[in-house]
Amino acid sequence: MFPDLTSDDIFRIETPRLWLRWPRASDAASITRFASLAHVARMTALIPHPYPPGEAERFIMKARAGNANGAALVLAISQKGGARQTIGLLGADPATAGDIEVGYVLAPPHWGKGLATEAVKALAGAIFSLTRANRILANSRINNIASRRVLEKIGFAFVDTGLDSLPARGGLHPCDRFHLDRKAWTAARRAGDERRHMPPMAQQVQDASRSKSIAVAQAES
Repeated sequence: MFPDLTSDDIFRIETPRLWLRWPRASDAASITRFASLAHVARMTALIPHPYPPGEAERFIMKARAGNANGAALVLAISQKGGARQTIGLLGADPATAGDIEVGYVLAPPHWGKGLATEAVKALAGAIFSLTRANRILANSRINNIASRRVLEKIGFAFVDTGLDSLPARGGLHPCDRFHLDRKAWTAARRAGDERRHMPPMAQQVQDASRSKSIAVAQAES
């Protein structure tokens, strides 16, 4: 599913504030610090709680093996500058019909800063650039409002709510399901590029025109 490019541990993705890279043995302590927190684990499908000794090392070995053989893509999230400690994790795995499913977790001290959105958006771009997947799937527990907002800000569309398997949580749990379509992603990126290259006055005229159209539609309804 994933190309040779991602199967080498020099692969990484850069964003304005982050590096997304393969997890390393030296990340074990950082991962343990946030993965062992009950309020972090309970929102995930795969992080056990209590967090067993050596679990981070086991996770890192498995992630690196999956990256190397192209079966999945698991990346550590680290901030630029400073010690560059791991502050979160991203995962992308093949799903049915050639789709790819993503998951993510971020350490609590970094919540509310837009970092999860920045990281997942970059991963989505890499998936559509490097694979033939037509859709990216994601879900969040129905009480995980922050995770839902991350997906919606990136452009994921709500599909439905249903029972999904969360192995580390002991079975099936209600989850909101989302997907991001390649065509929608491409159209959004194209619109964003056009807007960035539009002269400031043209943007204002366009915004005013849209506002007028909305006002007319509301008045007629």
